[in-house]
Amino acid sequence: MDAAIRSLSAWAALMLAGGLSACSGSDQGAVAQNPAKDLGETLYRENCLPCHREDGNGVPGVYPSLSGSPVANGDPAALVRWVLAGKRPPSLPAGRYATQMLQFGWMSDSQAAAVLTYVRAHFSNSSPPVDVAAVAAARP
Repeated sequence: MDAAIRSLSAWAALMLAGGLSACSGSDQGAVAQNPAKDLGETLYRENCLPCHREDGNGVPGVYPSLSGSPVANGDPAALVRWVLAGKRPPSLPAGRYATQMLQFGWMSDSQAAAVLTYVRAHFSNSSPPVDVAAVAAARP
C-alpha cells in the first residue's frame, strides 16, 4: 500500500510540475488538463482572492482591480518584483490605495509564474503568460 501511495504522490508532483499530461486518450474524449493553469487558479484563490475578490475587481479605494490593470498586463518583470518583493512598479501611481500589497516571496518560480499567468489571462485580461525563466530573472 505504501508503494502505491508513493507512486501516486510522485505522479501528482509530476503533474503539478507539468511533466505529465492528464489526457487519458483521445478515443475516450478526455480533455488534457493544464496543471500550471490549475496551480495558478489555486494559488489565486488561496492568496489573492481575499483582497482582489473572486471577480478580480478588488474593493474600490481599498484593494485595486486586476481587470485591465496596467500592472497586471504590463512588464512581467515589474509584476514579479511587485508581487514577490513589494517593489512598486512605475505603472502604479503612488498613494492610490491606503493598503500595501502583501509580499509573496515565499513562492517558487513555478508557483509565481502560474499565478501571474492566471491573473494575466483572467478578469478581462489577455496578456501573454509569464514563464518560470522570466520569474527567475526578475526575482529580487
